[in-house]
Order: sequence, then C-alpha cells, then structure tokens
Amino acid sequence: MVTRHSFGLSDDNDMGSLPQYNTSNLKDASEFYIEKRLKPQFQLALENGFEFRNLNLFYKHISEIIPKEKPSLVHGDLWNGNYLVDEKGNPALIDPAVCFAPREMDLAMMQLFGGFSTEVFSTYNEVFPLTSQWQERLPIWQLYYLLVHLNLFGKGYLASVKNILKKFT
Repeated sequence: MVTRHSFGLSDDNDMGSLPQYNTSNLKDASEFYIEKRLKPQFQLALENGFEFRNLNLFYKHISEIIPKEKPSLVHGDLWNGNYLVDEKGNPALIDPAVCFAPREMDLAMMQLFGGFSTEVFSTYNEVFPLTSQWQERLPIWQLYYLLVHLNLFGKGYLASVKNILKKFT
C-alpha cells in the first residue's frame, strides 16, 4: 500500500472527459471527498439542469460515516473495462484517474458496474483489512461515479443519484 499524509495529488487530472480536482493539503477523508469530488460534480449537475436538495445534511451525515484512514494511492476509475489481461495472462490496468484518496473508492467503482468476482474483495480484505461496514458505505463512494456519469451521459443516472442521497440524508 502506498500512502501519504494528505489526500489528493500535486496535479488535477480527468475522470472521463471531466476535470477531477486533486490539489489539496486536506488530511480528512470526508472533507476531501466532499470538497474535491462531490461538490464539483453537484455544481456541474446544477449547471446541466439537475437540482438536489438537502446536500448540506447529506454532507454532514456522510462525514460522520466515512472512516478516518490515511490516504491510499488509488486507480480512481477501476471498473472492469479498465482491467485487462495481456497475452501472457498478466493483469494490466489502464485509463487511471489516480490520486491519494479513501481506498474504499476503488472497491466501490469495482462493484458499481460489476465484472469482478467476490474473491477479489475477500482477498483484498484478508491482505489489507477494511474498516467495519465498508460494504454499507459503498453507495456513498459510488455517488461520485454516478454523478460523473450523470454529467457525461444525462438523466439515466439521476434516479441512482437520488436514491443514494435519500438513503444517507
């Protein structure tokens, strides 16, 4: 595991074709996630004509749930389409949106669109044990990726976003 003292990265990068803001010295996982991931996507969603209520209450609630862990180097866009196997059977990851972030984010993205066996998650948890109730928090992390998809592809993702907000508000 690669960690450091603060969340983010020295440079911003992209999530798909959208900017992903990394530059920060934030040392709190929930603050990083809310300020650098969720708020920019909610602002873009508003500009795209989507409105959401009670975001401050939602932010307060999830900041109490998100574990206090050190930042981990994450792939950032780890879905099954970015996981390949070469001609020798070796795994390869492509199209990263790397940063130092809460490690549950990669696990959430891996489960959002499927394609990874339960063995992957069990082995991960054996090697690098996760904080209790990590599976219940997955929708919190999936929200970022769903907002990105909402902003890129439109209202087909709106119900999923609203369901997560309702669940954690």
